[in-house]
Amino acid sequence: MTANEDQEMELEALRSIYEGDECFKEISPVSFQFRVGDLEDTKAFILDISWPDTYPETAPQISLDAFFNNRISAETKQLILSKLEPQVEASLGSAMMYTLFEWAKENQEELMENHRPVVTAVALTSNTEVTTPSAAKKREKKEQLTKAQKRRMINRTDNKGELPRGWNWVDVIKHLSKTGGKDDD
Repeated sequence: MTANEDQEMELEALRSIYEGDECFKEISPVSFQFRVGDLEDTKAFILDISWPDTYPETAPQISLDAFFNNRISAETKQLILSKLEPQVEASLGSAMMYTLFEWAKENQEELMENHRPVVTAVALTSNTEVTTPSAAKKREKKEQLTKAQKRRMINRTDNKGELPRGWNWVDVIKHLSKTGGKDDD
C-alpha cells in the first residue's frame, strides 16, 4: 500500500469513529484538531495534527499552538509533546491517530499535572489598528462653546433640553411687515 492509500483508509476510519464527536475536528483531509478534556475543564487542551506526504512512515506534525491553548505555559506544552513522542515512534508505519487521541485522553491528568493557567495579553499584529493617543484625543474632542453661547442655549431650551415647539417658525406679522404684503393693484 502507498502512503496515500494508508492516509485515505485512516481518514475514513477517523471519520466513522469520531462522527458527531465535538472533540474531533477535521480541518482538511490531512489536518485535524482533537480536544482532550471538556470545554469547561481548565486542564483541557487541543492537539493540532497534520500529516506530511509520507505519513504514516514518518511522524505527523503535532502542535499545541491553537488559540484554545494560550493559557497553557510553554513548559507544559513541551512536556505534552515530549510525552507524545514515544507514542508516535512506537506506532510509525501504521495508523496512529486513534491511538494517540485515546492515549492523550487517558493520560490527561499526567500530561497536565504541572499546569497553572497562564494569563497572556493578546498583542495587536496590525499597525493600522494602533492609533497614537493624540489622534484619538482629537477625534473625541467636542465643539467648545463660550459661556454666553451655553447660556443662550439653556435659555432657549426647556427642562428636557429640547427647544420649544415652533422655535424656528417665522412670525407671520413680522415677516409681512418686512416684505410689504400689500397688493400691488
